[in-house]
Amino acid sequence: MYNVNEIRNDFPILSRKVYGKPLIYLDNAATTQKPRSVVEAMTEEYYNVNANVHRGVHYLSQQATDLHEEARETVRNFINAHSTSEVIFTRGTTESANLIVSSFTDAFMNEGDEVIISAMEHHSNIVPWQLQAAKRGIAIKVIPMNDDGTLNIEEYGKLFSEKTKIVSVTHVSNVLGTVNPVDEIIRIAHDHGVPVMIDGAQSTPHFTVDVQALDCEFFTFSGHKIYGPTGIGVLYGKEDWLDRLPPYQGGGEMIESVTFEKTVFERLPFKFEAGTPDYVATHGLAKALEYVTAIGMENITRHEKELTRYAMERMKEIEGMKIFGPADVEKKDAVISFQLRDIHHLDMGTLLDRLGIAIRTGHHCAQPLMDRLRIAGTARASFALYNTKEEVDAFVKGIARIATMF
Repeated sequence: MYNVNEIRNDFPILSRKVYGKPLIYLDNAATTQKPRSVVEAMTEEYYNVNANVHRGVHYLSQQATDLHEEARETVRNFINAHSTSEVIFTRGTTESANLIVSSFTDAFMNEGDEVIISAMEHHSNIVPWQLQAAKRGIAIKVIPMNDDGTLNIEEYGKLFSEKTKIVSVTHVSNVLGTVNPVDEIIRIAHDHGVPVMIDGAQSTPHFTVDVQALDCEFFTFSGHKIYGPTGIGVLYGKEDWLDRLPPYQGGGEMIESVTFEKTVFERLPFKFEAGTPDYVATHGLAKALEYVTAIGMENITRHEKELTRYAMERMKEIEGMKIFGPADVEKKDAVISFQLRDIHHLDMGTLLDRLGIAIRTGHHCAQPLMDRLRIAGTARASFALYNTKEEVDAFVKGIARIATMF
């Protein structure tokens, strides 16, 4: 049985008050709260195991290295990668994306070559490609979006040419909650002999991801969005593709040997992990993945779907409410972006905050999507495994109260 009250006891921050009101945290698409098991594991490592990993012969270094590499195996198992050589630790989805954009364009793209992205991308999957466009003269093609907040797959298929080198798209929109048909997107790309990178920042926390079943070449996600620490993330890449890419950064850890004449790079995955890794954060990430695995990703998905459906039904009771993205919850993740009449999203967020309700406001690092929707921004509520229907009721009541003020 899914016992949300027991789960909430694992998150001390949920018991605090804001402006004298119980905290209702609905900003989970930006970052999730951390369970005791994650924080305590990291504290324990700092107090008792802290030492730089790899190459150290002393006991603490070997113990820390074991925890670090065990974390890599935990990630491998969580996303069902073929090998730990395919799991690269980064600082998050943004660095993972930048790594692939930089190394892939270095290896495979020249002036006039093309990348396909979508209309609903986060800036971290737009700006790095634009930097390469300015530097190398590559071209960016964009999958258009339908009015219902889904991608136009028919038009996507028409974007390919002999110059198309890679497709890079989000699994789930951080604004609309749209769950994109990445299976079909990948299949179409592969029919044209083109590799695919998937941004999994908003999918990995909410439903099971199997990278071998997806058959994508690259997949990225962040620890802090799946109940882990900040500053740690993962880049998955098929081993044969990672072998063909040049390093993203140079320094310690990623070398086999160095002379003033030549450097021989280390084997995977270390070729892409220059410098001292955040080995305490990798341990924290592993504990977070173990935490959600123990609850069961299917149970988490079911709980969040029910919350999202309930919240959308309640919100639609408020006159003048506009919800962006798919109306079908089965095509939507645990994100609801909305506007109410002509109330500015910043006003909505500020006033809800005074009621102890934390949401996100603005363009959500997706300004091209805002331009497509012809708006400046939205208010956004996003749910996690610890949110409740009672919190949704308070959230909707808060919106209704604010509506009367305008």
